[in-house]
Amino acid sequence: MSTIDELRRSLGSAGTDESADWSALVAGGIGLVCLLGAFGSFLLNTGLTAVFLLGLVLVVAYGWYAHQAETAKSLTFVATASTIVTMGLIVVFIFREALPMIQQEGVSLVTDTSPPLWDTSDAVYSLTPLMWGTFVTTVIAMAIAGPLGVAGALFISEIAPGWLREVVKPGIEILAGIPSIVYGFLGLTVINTYFADSDVLGLAGLGSLFAVGLMIGLMALPTVVSVAEDALASVPESMKSGSLALGSTDWQTMTDITIPAAFSGISAAVLLGVGRAIGETMAATVMLGNIVEFPDPIYDVFGNSITLTSAIASQYGDAGEVQLTALFAAGVVLFVTVLAISVGSQVIEARMEHELGGQR
Repeated sequence: MSTIDELRRSLGSAGTDESADWSALVAGGIGLVCLLGAFGSFLLNTGLTAVFLLGLVLVVAYGWYAHQAETAKSLTFVATASTIVTMGLIVVFIFREALPMIQQEGVSLVTDTSPPLWDTSDAVYSLTPLMWGTFVTTVIAMAIAGPLGVAGALFISEIAPGWLREVVKPGIEILAGIPSIVYGFLGLTVINTYFADSDVLGLAGLGSLFAVGLMIGLMALPTVVSVAEDALASVPESMKSGSLALGSTDWQTMTDITIPAAFSGISAAVLLGVGRAIGETMAATVMLGNIVEFPDPIYDVFGNSITLTSAIASQYGDAGEVQLTALFAAGVVLFVTVLAISVGSQVIEARMEHELGGQR
């Protein structure tokens, strides 16, 4: 009798598992339909988005109650796929909106340097002064944030005593969270005013590429310090101890062991700072005069000009249809630039890991 009872129980549990699988499959199918329906309704603006979202919430609630593991896996997959799809839609939208200007101006959009460069009345647009302003401010910013950031990371990770490290590192991370408009306002009221009132410089008006680069460098500094310090801290202590045991000084250990071993992370930190500098909007918009022309002479870093981000922020509000496509073209240039920097950082990191890992 016991064998028969066990067989009945096993058959019953098998039936229960089969019904549970079917209910999970049905719930997943309904959830997928609701998700796709909400997405399609949002794109078509049919007004049914809220209905589909409510259905999705109910299906997820049921799944979390009855099939928690399967629901968690599905939600993580949906979150990842949604990120990729959203990114793809943003890219498609930016390129689609910029396409008329790209077709109108062609290569001259990013190569023309002869005036007029930006004339809304005649629908003439060239991004070269915007690109030059972005390039100059980024170079100045990274000349400040790069060396100072790496030096600060070395001090925190290798030199500072423990009690000081516990104070300085959170302070630097707090600086990274200060809104950019605050930095921009400080730059406008302090740095711009100083450059204009200084007996040495005595600039004719408020705003200069050097002042913006200086402020953006200070803004990018906490990011570079924080990421580079994490990279330096990840170097195994045995490598440093071995160097010291062989008679190397602390400075030789840092320059010959710690920095090369963490170079991929340090380079990623600097490139993150570059991305922050290129994409900075509010500080450049507030501090610059937003004049769409080259400085005179072009290498005058104390001249007033404009950047890609400040042009978008300052002109999109009252831009006409053609001008708006030009601003979208500026967004395309920014996107391609940041994408190239990101790919470059990945290549550098992979190469350093390959070399430091002893692979040839």
